[in-house]
Amino acid sequence: MKREMSTLGKATIAAAFLAACGAPPAIAWGSTPPPNAQEIPYGVINAAGAPPMLAPGSTPPPNAQKNPYVVLNAAAARGPITVTPLRGGVYMLQGSGGNIGVLPSKDGAFMVDVGIAAASGSRLPRQRLESALQKLGASHIRYLVNTHYHWDHTDGNSWVHEHGATIIATPGTLRNLSKSIRVVEWAHTFTPVPAAARPTVLVASEKTFTVDGKPVRLRPYGPAHTDGDLSAYFTRADVLFTGDTWWNGLYPFIDHESGGGIDGMIHAANQNIAMVGDGTIVVPGHGPVGRRADLVEYRDMLVAIRNRVADLKRRGLTVEQTIAAKPTQPFDAKWGQGVIGPDLFTTLVYRGV
Repeated sequence: MKREMSTLGKATIAAAFLAACGAPPAIAWGSTPPPNAQEIPYGVINAAGAPPMLAPGSTPPPNAQKNPYVVLNAAAARGPITVTPLRGGVYMLQGSGGNIGVLPSKDGAFMVDVGIAAASGSRLPRQRLESALQKLGASHIRYLVNTHYHWDHTDGNSWVHEHGATIIATPGTLRNLSKSIRVVEWAHTFTPVPAAARPTVLVASEKTFTVDGKPVRLRPYGPAHTDGDLSAYFTRADVLFTGDTWWNGLYPFIDHESGGGIDGMIHAANQNIAMVGDGTIVVPGHGPVGRRADLVEYRDMLVAIRNRVADLKRRGLTVEQTIAAKPTQPFDAKWGQGVIGPDLFTTLVYRGV
């Protein structure tokens, strides 16, 4: 079934995705757009999963927002898998959707997320990941943690379960993997995954697992990126995996259809900051590894943009007018160059304030 949008967002957000293309006037943040500034700029995906229609013979701007679902699948199909040793026997694997964590063990590896199994009609993402795991001595998986339900972190659940893994997640992630969810901004409907791909060990409060005497602490966040986010902290190695509550150097996606919101993202950012020390290696859901100072900078960015967008919305601006006011502009050079562009991120924040 489709997840219905909130009453607050139906008319306004639908307009943002379906409005005809036009060039909004340049409006500095803090000023008021004219009352007829309704056109949507490029950068916001419409309900069909594409930017607004171009005039015949015209060329889309180079920064036009592309469908994140399509972009991430294409990247996973290209590969390759990059393996980065972190500390204490923990590795980070990149190149198959979201970042993946692995702690090899003689009794079976402990994994955090599993990425995309097949993309753009290719099974190469799974094959590349299996090969990387074998080289690490992690062909047998004992535990797999899903930090949340999105396919770029869970698409490989089935085959990893075939390798013997017990899948661990929050009750919210199990619920989301067990039903259909339409993510408007991706123009994609996620359907229920097979029973073998669903978590069987649920973490509703803090729980610690042990791998070769090495503790791994799992903590639910509460609604943030989704309503089922979970962190994994390898305490002896001092390595924290945050899932998609943190995107390092990138604007994050916020999944309103599964209970996410900007205020929850800020709360999760504060939780991450509280969990780590200056020496902790912190692995985001997307982007390079970082440290506590990077988490603080990310939190401060979220707060600043949230407050700017909330101010514009309180003054009665539509989502289109808010986008035109460019509330993210001071942060775009660093954070707005990834899969989630400034206009889409503004729209996601607008929905949550």
